[in-house]
Amino acid sequence: MLLAALGQNFALLVAVMIILWLVSVKIRDVSFIDSFWAYGMAIMAGASILQVGNAGWLGWTIFGLTMTWGVRLGTHLYLRWSKEGEDPRYTKIIGTAMKKKGWSFAKTALIKAWVLQIPLLFMVCLPAQIGILLSGDQGLGPLAVIGLVLAVIGIVFETVGDAQLKAFKADPSNKGKVLDTGLWRYTRHPNYFGDFCTWWGIWLVAAQVGWPAWVAIIGPLFLSFTLTKWSGAPMLEYALRKNRPDYVDYIERTSGFFPLPPKRG
Repeated sequence: MLLAALGQNFALLVAVMIILWLVSVKIRDVSFIDSFWAYGMAIMAGASILQVGNAGWLGWTIFGLTMTWGVRLGTHLYLRWSKEGEDPRYTKIIGTAMKKKGWSFAKTALIKAWVLQIPLLFMVCLPAQIGILLSGDQGLGPLAVIGLVLAVIGIVFETVGDAQLKAFKADPSNKGKVLDTGLWRYTRHPNYFGDFCTWWGIWLVAAQVGWPAWVAIIGPLFLSFTLTKWSGAPMLEYALRKNRPDYVDYIERTSGFFPLPPKRG
């Protein structure tokens, strides 16, 4: 039953991704995919809760956390994309692949963006899907309560960090400067740290249902790797080092990920 339910979720994700790929081909821009990374997880949680029927507190808690995180972040990223336009990172990725491979934009977008996102999104979201699908009518045990608190901290941390960065960018006098106040004084990536806390928290809540959710630890583990070692902080900081001279000094005095008191310069 679990595998069948997950299979239906996966089929839904593929269908949605194909539709969005067609949209990206029409507008020749794939960079709105970042917003769907969050929306897609909310969709997976919604598809899971619809298959459960009468979910208890455990299932609805996981659903609520995933939806809150996904809709908030997805909307934030979509509005940013609507305002700022195509993300230069994707312009470079798609352009380089088209030049080297001789592929069309449609083929490059499908292979380099959308197809890759399907298994990764599904995997990261496994704790939420499995937790909901196996929740039955369970209430919240001690482990789930700890996970709930951690996830809420993550959502709040990320929301506040994004709001502070948005306000900073809205002031023309800050152009070219580095935000080093608020949460950004204690970590260079409060938004990524918020994601980290949220998905480890959701996994802890889901872990109450037993070993299938324990196996789903691959989701937050991969997300942690992505945020800290792959396409998250490393890629962003590479660009910031080149474009903002003050960023090197910011790196020297500010924690790279986990919030810590800044070093005295």
